[in-house]
Amino acid sequence: MKNILNRKVLIAALVIASVLLCTSLVYILVRRPAAPAPDLTPASAVLTVIPAPTSTPRTLPPTLTPIPPTAMPSPTPVAGEIAIGVYVQVATGGDALRVRAEPGLSTAPLFLAFDSEVFLVTNGPEQADGYTWWYLTASYDASRAGWAAQDFLTVIPSP
Repeated sequence: MKNILNRKVLIAALVIASVLLCTSLVYILVRRPAAPAPDLTPASAVLTVIPAPTSTPRTLPPTLTPIPPTAMPSPTPVAGEIAIGVYVQVATGGDALRVRAEPGLSTAPLFLAFDSEVFLVTNGPEQADGYTWWYLTASYDASRAGWAAQDFLTVIPSP
């Protein structure tokens, strides 16, 4: 049996493929439509100016209403004493302080406040079970608030 793929057959196949490829390219280039010429006329723009709103001054007649004097509580409590608006620090000597939902030893603790923890006094005082109780609120966490006994608190300067 003769070998079909000899040198002459391969050269003829390459020549035929080249002729077909060139013919296809010439056909595509000749038959391609011409690109439309670009429109170089400038576009017109419409500018609408909207005036800024103006304010109408209103003059009201002055009315003077005298304010009756009221007794104002002292904004600064006595130094070293616990009062509403004062910052206190827990001082238990290493133990945790039970902060409760209501003043008194029979109320369930809400959470434990640890030594050196700082609170703001927002309510009180209340007397219960031989202790003076103050309502404390942590400025960094609103969920840490409740009643604590005064014996385990010390006044500190406002942060």
